[in-house]
Amino acid sequence: MNTALLLIDVQESFRHRPYWNEAELPAFLDRCNALVAGAQAAGIPVVRVLHSDGPESVDNPFALKSGQVRPLEGLVPYEAAAEFIKHRHSALVGTGLSVWLHQQGIKRLIVAGIRTEQCCETTTRHASDEGWEVDYVTEATLTFAMRHDSGVWLNPADIKLRTETVLKDRFARICTVAQALQQAVS
Repeated sequence: MNTALLLIDVQESFRHRPYWNEAELPAFLDRCNALVAGAQAAGIPVVRVLHSDGPESVDNPFALKSGQVRPLEGLVPYEAAAEFIKHRHSALVGTGLSVWLHQQGIKRLIVAGIRTEQCCETTTRHASDEGWEVDYVTEATLTFAMRHDSGVWLNPADIKLRTETVLKDRFARICTVAQALQQAVS
């Protein structure tokens, strides 16, 4: 198998951010869980990537000491082929992930997780620049509304549309869960 699923930052830490909103969560978990289950059934390694940064104190939800740098409740339990803790936006910076992927002979990545426009998009761009083919599964990503300095609010659908627009045919193939899994086993 030359494909791996990168499940990026699907962690409890986000529940403790002021922008956390559960409106998109059920659809995200449904698609993310379908992707994980499909990957496991097809023998595709699932790589867990978690994010830790800021002061290492119990009141920082992104600190290991907080106990929140763990899989998001509602995510189907799975045995990760590998797990990496990142401290930057790209999962490929300072984690050893790229070494592991090369050692496994991985040529294609399926990217899903939290946040659509941040760590998922950044990892996708980085991976593409490093030579991996990337399937970006927008329906298995989650993000939150953001306010532009002009006062305009961008809702999650707007952000996902923007992310797909800038990644498509430049850095990734935009696909559904089913399309990503089909490509991986073809």
